[in-house]
Formats: sequence, C-alpha cells, structure tokens
Amino acid sequence: MYLGLSEAADFLKDCRDAVIIVHQSPDGDCIGAGFALKDILGCFGIRSRVECCDAFPSRYDYMTSVGCGEDFEPQTIIAVDIADTQLMGCLGEKYGDRVQLCIDHHISNTGYAEMTLLNGEASATCELIWELAREMGAEISEHCAACIYTGIATDTGCFKYDCTTANCHRIAARIIEDYDIGFAKINRSMFEVKSLGRIRMECRVIELMEYYLDNRITMICITKDIMEQMGVDSNDLEGCASLPLQVEGVEVGLMIKEREPQVYKISMRSAGDVNVSEICRTLGGGGHAKAAGCLLKGSIDEVKSILIETVGKAVCR
Repeated sequence: MYLGLSEAADFLKDCRDAVIIVHQSPDGDCIGAGFALKDILGCFGIRSRVECCDAFPSRYDYMTSVGCGEDFEPQTIIAVDIADTQLMGCLGEKYGDRVQLCIDHHISNTGYAEMTLLNGEASATCELIWELAREMGAEISEHCAACIYTGIATDTGCFKYDCTTANCHRIAARIIEDYDIGFAKINRSMFEVKSLGRIRMECRVIELMEYYLDNRITMICITKDIMEQMGVDSNDLEGCASLPLQVEGVEVGLMIKEREPQVYKISMRSAGDVNVSEICRTLGGGGHAKAAGCLLKGSIDEVKSILIETVGKAVCR
C-alpha cells in the first residue's frame, strides 16, 4: 500500500520501538536518512535504532557518532532508501518480510513493505525525510539538518546530477540559512578529499579501462587484488562509478566491483538517454534512470560478456 506524506507522518508519530534499516554498502543518503529519522522520532519520545549489515565509513562519523540507538525488541520495522530486500544484505533474512514502512525515492522500488512512501522525483530519500519532519511538526536539530543536507548533497553529486531539483535546492538553502552545519566542510569531505590509496587505485583502474562500441560504453573493474595492492577497502570506493563517464563521448559507464569470489556488484551510470534502471532491472537490480546497479555471479569474463551484450542492445536502440 502506498501512502501520502500525511499518512506516513501519522504512522511514524504513532509507532514505537522502531528499527530503521539502511542498505548495505551505506552511502550518504541512506545514512543521513536513517540518523535523521532517528532524531525526528526522538522528538516524540519514540525509541529507535539504525541498523546496517555493513560498517559505516569513517567519513560519516559526524552523523553516526551519536550512536545507533538502544537495544530493544522492535515493534516497528522501517526501511529507508532501500528499493529491494536484497539490498539489506544480511539483515534481509532478519527483517525483509517484516518491514511495515519503506521510505524511498527509487523508481525501481519493489513494494516489498506493508506501506511505502515513494517519490521517484525526489533527489534523495533525505528530501522525503525533511518533508516528513515538517509534516510531523518535529523540531529539526543541527545534527538532523546536517544528516539531511548530506543525503541530498551526495545523491545529487553536490547538486550537479540530473536528479537535482529546485525543491532540493530550496531545502539546502533553508538548512544553510537556519543551521550552522558547516556545509563547506561537509562538501569538501564528501567530494574532494580522497585517501592516497584511492588516488593510486583510480590511476590504476583508469589505465585498465575498457572501451566498447566505439567508446560509447566504458568499463572499469575493481578486484579484491587491486584493492589489496592499493591499500583500500570498499569504503574508499564511493564515487568511483562516475569515473567511466568522464571520458568524452561515453553514453554508459560501468563499474564492476568484486564483493567475493564469483560475485560482483555492478554500478551503471548514464550520460544521455539510456535508462540504466531498466537495464539493471532485467539483471535483478534497479535504481534510477541515470544511476543504477545490480549483482552478477560468475567469472569476470562471464560478467563482462553479460554486461556488454545487455548494455550494448540498449545503447544501439
């Protein structure tokens, strides 16, 4: 069942002892949405905690250092920024069929929750969290505002992606006007500062970049061997999916990241009219029209072959 904003707000004000799930390989939007929602529920005396199957990257310490929350037996299960239970990772088995409310902005959302607040036109799930807070009449703290700003900024690529809207600019402006969140420091941390290992890894994968269909498709592959050689882990890879699109003339950029032997996380980015969400949906994933992903199993050669065949058909339509 799909809810409107006021219906979702009413549900949240009445909920108790809520677990807020965020997706595996957590990013700025899901972390920001999870911890902002925790703050908002706290305004109404509602206990909650944020859970993720993966550790939160240290760059987000300013959001997560408040702690994930108390230990209790949950009465309410809420998912934020999760389009499919598969994205919950190890928490999917524990909570996947128990989610009462999902708050999301992915058009590929599978409707797995009992109730869903979905706005595919929102720039980020944190945009919905801001609107929920205002609908609920919650007092937004500086910590909550910083979380919401981070989610919007990261999912819009610092307000440069196609998903950027006038509304998200208005929210960001309101936050900058009313709260001392240090937005310039947040932007520098999110978009400019990289570890030395990350820089070395970027140089390496760019050297190994592969080109297909007269350079209309580019692909980078990040294996565990490369990560070990460069001294990086998965937390250092956020934003790497945009590297293939930096080549002039590219229509679709692909990043293959090895999660475990024979299992690869695929990130797709579109620079033009190709809808990568539709492509990923055929491969068991989903996302947005310009940014989507999926998981593929097999040897690296098999995975590359599947991707080039599937993406190639979409590019050549």
